[in-house]
Amino acid sequence: MNNMLIEDRKGKHRKAKQVTAVAILGFLSSVSFLVLGAILYFLIRNGASAFSWEFLTEFPRRMMTEGGIFPAIIGSIYLTAGAVLVALPFALGAAIWLTEYSGGGWWVRAIRIGVNTLAGVPSIVFGLLGLALFVITFGFGVSILSGALTLAILILPIMIRSAEEALNAVPRSFREGALALGASRWHTVHTVVLPSALPGILTGTVLSLSRAMGETAPIMFTAVAYSMLRLPNSPMDKCMALPYHIFVMATESPSYGETRNLQFGAALMLLALVLVLNLFAIVWRTISRRRKAW
Repeated sequence: MNNMLIEDRKGKHRKAKQVTAVAILGFLSSVSFLVLGAILYFLIRNGASAFSWEFLTEFPRRMMTEGGIFPAIIGSIYLTAGAVLVALPFALGAAIWLTEYSGGGWWVRAIRIGVNTLAGVPSIVFGLLGLALFVITFGFGVSILSGALTLAILILPIMIRSAEEALNAVPRSFREGALALGASRWHTVHTVVLPSALPGILTGTVLSLSRAMGETAPIMFTAVAYSMLRLPNSPMDKCMALPYHIFVMATESPSYGETRNLQFGAALMLLALVLVLNLFAIVWRTISRRRKAW
């Protein structure tokens, strides 16, 4: 009888802990969604009035108090696309080496610690590095190339870690089965491991791209101009970019009152671009998983 009472009390205690944990998690999730909803509502309320065909397709005029943000949109796309094109091969190669060829050891752990540390370095540090290395030392000047290379260094640690996690998530039995059939290590990697890890690699790449698109400090020293009346013609030209455009209008524009709705409109556009990228990653990941399941 005593044992039954003790077990009954333990069961009630476990149930109470479970209910409490679910309630706390539900509360925290609700707060997170409320904060996200408040941010979206604030941006839409203040920036929706700025949206028009002119706002999306024209160049800024009268010290950016009129016109649109077309060159800033194009510049942001150039910079982020260039950063991913540069960083992805290095990140993928490093992740494959760490997971498939390094063999472990203290020095591999040290490399991973270094990568994790770099992922947490403030972006302003990468901006100063890009200024010293690409703009001055290599002589690229303030250009799209300098900005893209700086952003590539910024997102490289994040892409390495996400790609490594995706590769580690592939079951070990996949590798063992391919090797047992006589496949070489590299053949196993690029025909079995990489296709299985592709959805995770893609997700990490798009998240890195989203971060690069929203950064201001790395590009303000290396790539962007306050205002431009034409689109860049080559990677050695300067460009406008949405984050820096918003920063300038909010902090340095003498016509703050006239540009307030344009600031929030540009911020809303930047958020929309990041949202589109994330939705693209979700759709592609879902399609890839379904194909793999078939």
